[in-house]
Amino acid sequence: MHQIIDRRHSGRSKNIVNRRRFLERYQKQIKKAVADAISGRSIADIEKGEKISIPTRDIIEPVFGHGQGGKRESVHSGNREYDQGDRVERPKQKGGKGGKGKASDQGQGMDEFAFELSRDEFMDYFFDGLALPNLVRKKLASIDSFKTVRAGHSKQGVPTNINIVRSMKSAMGRRIALRAPYTEEIVGLEKELEELLQQVEESDFRVVELRERIALLRKKIKRIPFLDTIDLRFNNFIKEPVPTTAAVMFCVMDISGSMGQDKKDMAKRFFMLLYLFLTRNYKKIQVVFIAHHTAAKEVDEQEFFYSRETGGTIVSSALVLLQEIIETRYPTTDWNVYVAQASDGDDWNDDPIKCRKLLSDRLLSLVQYFAYIEITEERPQNLWREYLSLENDHDNFAMQRIEKPEDIYPVFRELFKKQLA
Repeated sequence: MHQIIDRRHSGRSKNIVNRRRFLERYQKQIKKAVADAISGRSIADIEKGEKISIPTRDIIEPVFGHGQGGKRESVHSGNREYDQGDRVERPKQKGGKGGKGKASDQGQGMDEFAFELSRDEFMDYFFDGLALPNLVRKKLASIDSFKTVRAGHSKQGVPTNINIVRSMKSAMGRRIALRAPYTEEIVGLEKELEELLQQVEESDFRVVELRERIALLRKKIKRIPFLDTIDLRFNNFIKEPVPTTAAVMFCVMDISGSMGQDKKDMAKRFFMLLYLFLTRNYKKIQVVFIAHHTAAKEVDEQEFFYSRETGGTIVSSALVLLQEIIETRYPTTDWNVYVAQASDGDDWNDDPIKCRKLLSDRLLSLVQYFAYIEITEERPQNLWREYLSLENDHDNFAMQRIEKPEDIYPVFRELFKKQLA
């Protein structure tokens, strides 16, 4: 069998080109591996790379071979079992695969091909499922806060910013430069006067003239100002964008029986996107998970996304716990608070009214932004209808609906369009 080898020049970045071709060729397998990795990693680890394994059978390269052509039949030498026209049975599978059963001395196993996805490659595949535009993939827009930093010196400014040392150095340099020609002339005249006095009397006309000229030059030197306005130097300050020091991100989710695992996976992707958005703005981020059904509790990430409770739903229990945690652990003077609530919208009886009052009267005054996403393909539920009044009255509250994974990024952008503008 013959193989075709491409020996065209790929330039200095041959390995990069080959890697890109490989990733493009096996997108389906890599996307599946990335999806599995996302479901198994924490929100805070979303920006790390990942080790990907692809079964060897999926990466067999096609090759060209040259056969004898035409329709032909032949019986090879050494054959003692078959006659021409007999059908050959398929060999039985033996060994080479994992699972239960005894070991075999026949067959050959199929290894997996493993390689590392870089952080940027992993993020590309993560964003792929969110229909994220290329520009936003490179840099999620950010809300900048500013700090004043020193940026050299300027010739103009307010008196409070004057730099005395720099101003005095400038004045000294100016005085030296202006005195130089006068000083040089005085030295020459004094030398000439000294030689002249050895020959004539003090009352000689030329001696008087030289002394008057020297006195005039000394007066000119004294008239040079010690400090002029052109000498003044001021400390220059500019505003530099910097991430705000600390933020806390609250993930609030309904884990009752109506929230299936597919809905939780969509919620997880939304929470991950929000976390990425916040990392562009804040140096320090803490993530708090609040799960609820008929009662709310603070949980770890594993329990948050993979536990499932039976029974009804009382959303207000989560909002009450949220308020307690903010007031006791995250004072608004020190922390920027963001809340993302995910639910299928179902709530018990009159509880949506209580939720609306909790948000309106207390919670929305404590948070930077509160985003509510309703994950359902059905018509809006009672919680959604009650929350509608909050959206018009509060700038830091927004709500959207998600039906399928492709909706996640458009919904996220709509929720944070003011911040992304």
